[in-house]
Amino acid sequence: MAFATHLVQALRHNWRHYLVEAGGPMAFLTVSSVASVVFHHPSSVVARALGPHEWVQRCGVAAVLGLLVAAMAYSPWGKRSGAHFNPAVTLGFWQLGHIRTADALWYVLAQFAGALAAGFALFRLLAPWFGYEAIHYNTTRPPAETYGWAWALGAEVVISAALMLVLLCSLHSARFSKWTGGLVGTALALFVVVESPLSGMSLNPARTLGAAAAAGYGPHLWLYFLGPLGAMWATAEMYRRHRRRRPPTTRPPLYPAPAA
Repeated sequence: MAFATHLVQALRHNWRHYLVEAGGPMAFLTVSSVASVVFHHPSSVVARALGPHEWVQRCGVAAVLGLLVAAMAYSPWGKRSGAHFNPAVTLGFWQLGHIRTADALWYVLAQFAGALAAGFALFRLLAPWFGYEAIHYNTTRPPAETYGWAWALGAEVVISAALMLVLLCSLHSARFSKWTGGLVGTALALFVVVESPLSGMSLNPARTLGAAAAAGYGPHLWLYFLGPLGAMWATAEMYRRHRRRRPPTTRPPLYPAPAA
């Protein structure tokens, strides 16, 4: 009963933070879906201009998404909530004690709600182009080969751990903390170009569920939960143990500190 009271109090005081966290996955799914159509669909002028090389088209999507993530992190709205926009990131920060349990639960609920709302809306709005094979409703899928799911799971673990490490190292650095948004955007753009063929580059269970639920695509959905959530939690825990031996040089400015 006491925890339910904490949840209600957190919602009353911090609902603006939660709206921002819902808006992040909505924005990411919207921009990534439109960018996929623009850079991959054969009826797109941009796709035709870039030619048939898929990696060149991925570079275009990567540039757009990298800039989007950086812009969201530095925006007043992103600074308000801490710019998690990802249940796996929220789990990692919760493990470090940088967000209260009640706020973390509301963050995760908001992130999934925003992703699901955007996923179903985009499925309808982009229906004429969304079914093209290179786009496939903006879902994340493992390679269609034997043990493709294992390659995808391993790739998701690697990029999720890497992203969390970039976040933690930059946020705890007096020199690089102000560049965190740009570093994360650059890392994500690199993952889109290099890692997408292995898993579709999810990193984010909410983003994957939003697109998959709208498209009715269920196979291998579990690995896009297990990989990012497990990797970011484990990375945060290892970093926490490492920091016990070394006091932080500065307080990370982008950590959320909502007053519940």
